[in-house]
Amino acid sequence: MTTIASSPETEHHGHASVTAPQGRAATLPQWRLMLRRFLKSRLAVTASVVLGLLYLCAILAGFLSPNPYDQQDAELVHAPPSSITWSGGPAICGREQHLNTATFTYEYRSDCSHPVPLHFFGKGHEYKLFGVIPTDRHLVTVDKPHKLLLWGTDRQGRDVFARAMQGARVSLTIGLLGVAVGTFLGTVIGTVSGYFRGAVDTLLQRFIELLMSLPTLPLWLALAAILPSDMSVTSRYLLITLILSLVGWAGLARQIRGKVLSYSEADYVAAARVAGASSGRIIFRHLIPNASSHIVATAMLAVPATIIAETSLSFLGVGMLPPAVSWGVLLSEAQNVSTVQQYPWLLLPAALVVLAVTCFQLIGDGVRDAVDPYG
Repeated sequence: MTTIASSPETEHHGHASVTAPQGRAATLPQWRLMLRRFLKSRLAVTASVVLGLLYLCAILAGFLSPNPYDQQDAELVHAPPSSITWSGGPAICGREQHLNTATFTYEYRSDCSHPVPLHFFGKGHEYKLFGVIPTDRHLVTVDKPHKLLLWGTDRQGRDVFARAMQGARVSLTIGLLGVAVGTFLGTVIGTVSGYFRGAVDTLLQRFIELLMSLPTLPLWLALAAILPSDMSVTSRYLLITLILSLVGWAGLARQIRGKVLSYSEADYVAAARVAGASSGRIIFRHLIPNASSHIVATAMLAVPATIIAETSLSFLGVGMLPPAVSWGVLLSEAQNVSTVQQYPWLLLPAALVVLAVTCFQLIGDGVRDAVDPYG
């Protein structure tokens, strides 16, 4: 008689054999499985790294900026980026300014005969690292009275690179905050509408249809235009965030309502009702957690739209206003075609907008595929 050794993965019950799950994947929690699927997307992972660097630049804006973002210099109006050279080490060329009597504009010429060396981790203007620690150390500096202008200056002689790094704090955070508010509203309203149905559902759905029938950009413009121009930067930031989130929640609410309508007929919801669970417990312990994957994916894809919306409002002069700094505020100086032709470096903040929006879209696609691979 031949004896067959049973494998540890196989259990025998009579004539039937049951094979145990193979590998560790069967025992991993859901969030680990989602993370595994997300890490398989090279584009999404690369976009996450790039976006992380953008947020790091926003946090370290003062350290990365060789000049104060709000310092004006009448002698460097619309100055081009500094010319980098090598003279025993990295250095910048000097610059000569003269007035063009034909166009009445300042023109600059590089003078590399006496290069100015760059100093890494040198001392410069004072700022607060992480908004708390006073320091004057910067990544790159030059000896005074020279100035290192990585992206040139604007019409008031302010460093465009320093302002772009400072503006990243507004443009990158207002998208997250606006989406957070909109996601909360859409999730709560959509869940309530789908769970209670009846008159509540009818009333909420008619309101959502009315809201979605309004043109988005004119609505944002109208709401932003009524804000007082003399209000504080913080107050305007919060109100612009609320304005951007007022419309974005409607589409998510519709989608969550459809999910909840299907989930509310499931056996586990019926069992919870029979067990005496309250409506609040059923909503927050059963319905919303089951829809969480869809909520996360939708929220990630909504962030770039919010960033573009803030940039558009600020570009049109009704969003964030000076002395606040955002990418839209910086691009508002590049509205004139002739200005862009003469000073093309004023469009460099637009590259940051495109980069951030692209990264968020790639991450959103990766998250959507990770949380719902069969969707």
